[in-house]
Amino acid sequence: MLESFSLTAAAMVMEFIDSALGMMYGTVLSPLLILLGYDVKNVVPTILISQALGGFIASFRHHQLKNANFQAGTVDHRVSVIIIWFGVFACVMGVFLSASISPKILNTYIAVLVMVIGIMILLNKTLIMTSGKIYILGFISAFNKALSGGGFGPLVAGGQLVFKDRSEKGAIGSTDFAEAPICLLSFCLWLLIKGMPPLTLMIPVCLGSMIGGFFGPMALSKIGSKEILKKGLGVLVFIEGLWVIYKVWIR
Repeated sequence: MLESFSLTAAAMVMEFIDSALGMMYGTVLSPLLILLGYDVKNVVPTILISQALGGFIASFRHHQLKNANFQAGTVDHRVSVIIIWFGVFACVMGVFLSASISPKILNTYIAVLVMVIGIMILLNKTLIMTSGKIYILGFISAFNKALSGGGFGPLVAGGQLVFKDRSEKGAIGSTDFAEAPICLLSFCLWLLIKGMPPLTLMIPVCLGSMIGGFFGPMALSKIGSKEILKKGLGVLVFIEGLWVIYKVWIR
């Protein structure tokens, strides 16, 4: 009972932060569960399905609270759809290659890329937003998500913020909107290939994620200063990159 409550609380806190700031759920919760003794083959699909459920709820709340606008034709909707469609191919590849590619090499590459994005945000360096650049963001982040359970948010949310005139809250909302179906597809593929994770792990984590996904967007809607939000996200993205480097090479 205590273990289930702890799992629910941990997932709730991490999804609250993730849906408020666009990152940290899988990147932090996945290694935490592994450190607690759970098998990585059960942790990754649990992270995927729980974040899918939390992400669907968070997306609805982002739209409801006007953090983002997902009506057809809007920038938020267009960016999300591009990431979803291109991410589908990446997550299929990630699941099928999970046994043959070195997670250490991939995660190091992701960490360096995330840190570069964080530095660009903090230095206020911007790029012109194009479909091709969004495709690249979606592909790399979805591939890593399917492979390891983390690494999607820092790339997609942080990556969007280096695009000129991209809304900070819209970038976070679009990240949740795109991440949910990609996580769901990745989970289904894991299910077909490697089976169902134990319900004693999956149910509490899913419950916590759904609760966090409901309340996180509300916290984002209360943040008034765009500059503080952007700089804060830049710092968070950079720290996530350092955390991954530590987790891969030092711990």
